[in-house]
Amino acid sequence: MARLKDIVFDSSRPAATARFWAAALDGYAVAPYDEAELARLRAAGITSIEDDPTVLVETTDGGPRLWFQLVPESKVAKNRVHLDVFAQDPEAETERLTALGATVQARHADNTVLADPDGNEFCLFKDD
Repeated sequence: MARLKDIVFDSSRPAATARFWAAALDGYAVAPYDEAELARLRAAGITSIEDDPTVLVETTDGGPRLWFQLVPESKVAKNRVHLDVFAQDPEAETERLTALGATVQARHADNTVLADPDGNEFCLFKDD
C-alpha cells in the first residue's frame, strides 16, 4: 500500500516559498542546512541558500514533507491539486497568512481561497 511522503511544488522562488509554508503551517520548518548540504550547494556553484533550487520543509510529527523545486516557467493555470488548511479563527488566520505574503483569491460561505507567494492556491477552512 502506498504512503504519502512528500508534496512537491514547482516554484520560481523555492527558498522564499518554503519559508512562507514553514511559517504558515503549525509544526513545520525549513530543513536545516548542515555542512554537507552547504558543500553540495557550493559544488553546484550556489553560494547562498536563497538560491537553493530545492528546499525542504519538514515536520517533526511524521506528516508529509513539502519540497519546493525551481522551475524556469511561471505558473499559468489553476492548480490541479491544492492544499486545504484549517484554523480555529479563519478571519485572523487570513490576516496572518496575508501578512506572510499570501493573497486572497475568493471568499465563500465555508472557506477562503488564498494563493501563496508563488501563486499556488489553497483553501482555508474553520477547524471544528
